[in-house]
Amino acid sequence: MKIRIIICSMKKDIHPVSRPTIFIDTSCGVEFVADSTLKSDQTRTVKGVEYQVYNIEISSASHPFYTGKQILVDTARRVEKFQEKAAKTKAVAAARKGKKVKKAKALAKKNATAKKAAKKKSN
Repeated sequence: MKIRIIICSMKKDIHPVSRPTIFIDTSCGVEFVADSTLKSDQTRTVKGVEYQVYNIEISSASHPFYTGKQILVDTARRVEKFQEKAAKTKAVAAARKGKKVKKAKALAKKNATAKKAAKKKSN
């Protein structure tokens, strides 16, 4: 079995420089550490490593979708219409009788008519 090793090197001077960066969510103060190609004039040294500091307005720590505090703004009443329709469907499903109940009812009706017929014959 032959193993072939191919060494590929990246082209120089065409890739952006990636730097360690601290992203600060200005709305809640949460900080995220990641590598980024963004450039910032602000820097901070943490545990001997120099990080760029980049301020962001919103992140997963403050966005309503991720925090569960999302408010739906619906001018066409779509949400209310859907909720009403779902409630109506649920009420109809609760009132609906299953096949077993229908069969038992039909059998009881059949037995009652048979008893009436037998009573008429005996009289």
